[in-house]
Amino acid sequence: MEPGVLAIIIVGGLVLLFVITYFIPIGLWVSALASGVPVGLIDLIGMRLRGVVPHAIINPAIMGYKGGLEISLQALESHYLAGGNVSRVVSALIAAQRAGIPLNFKQATAIDLAGRDVLEAVKLCVKPKVITTPLVAAMAKNGIQVKAIARVTVKVDITKLIGGATEDTILARVGEGIVTTIGSAESHKEILENPDRISKTVQEKGLDAKTAFEILSIDIADVDIGSNIGAKLQIDQAEADMKIAQAKAAERRAMAEAKEQEMRAMEQEMRARLVEAESTVPQAIASALKDGNLGILDYYTLKNIGADTEMRKSLGHMMEPVTQVGPAHKA
Repeated sequence: MEPGVLAIIIVGGLVLLFVITYFIPIGLWVSALASGVPVGLIDLIGMRLRGVVPHAIINPAIMGYKGGLEISLQALESHYLAGGNVSRVVSALIAAQRAGIPLNFKQATAIDLAGRDVLEAVKLCVKPKVITTPLVAAMAKNGIQVKAIARVTVKVDITKLIGGATEDTILARVGEGIVTTIGSAESHKEILENPDRISKTVQEKGLDAKTAFEILSIDIADVDIGSNIGAKLQIDQAEADMKIAQAKAAERRAMAEAKEQEMRAMEQEMRARLVEAESTVPQAIASALKDGNLGILDYYTLKNIGADTEMRKSLGHMMEPVTQVGPAHKA
């Protein structure tokens, strides 16, 4: 046989061997048969043709069979093609069976496809989880701010995991309950003296309704006093009232100044009219004298009356009492 033909045969044999081992993983097939999982060569070839990795189906099938589960290869393959994690689902089913948690394959695949970690959910059903709320601040009726942190012990309810609210909802409801409890206290001292009042009141509200969790306990981890909000509000109100009073006073002052300017303008106008009227008096007297309506004696009588009036005014100013301020003399 020629060397070229021999090389072609060898290369062809290697390619054929690669194709056979690719479509038929012999080691995996032997492991399945040794474990008691009925897997045929046609099944393995069909998985490859459907784009399914045989190891992702056969290994969980072996694990499930050894764990006492009865799950068909078609069911596992369907969940794989739907984008699920077959290994996590099988592990969760085995863990749930050992812990006595009612969980079937349909529920487990639904939880997995919903984006939840089904194995972690089963573990939380067995071992509760503690979640801590952020710092919650509220004001008692006496105006003193109280700050509190709570630790909530929850257990997953596997039957409500699909469609149930998450941990964020639990934390939000607990925080709301803390604010309500502190706000209903007459004094901050009531909260400091009896912090478990918060946990009792909050736990009685049934905050785990329509959630995927069951609240086992709510414990207050820390309680602290904040600022005096009531006093700050009173100070702010007083400052606001003072600003309003100042604005009103400024408004009244501006109105008074405007009124005063108006009065001055009226006084100046009246003076101008008086000066104008007085300026016509001599002309009227001259006209009366000329026409004979006023005699010389009448004119001098008017002059005397004016002079007498001016003299009385001067005497009135001179006779006004003058208060002298000086050192007191001893008797």
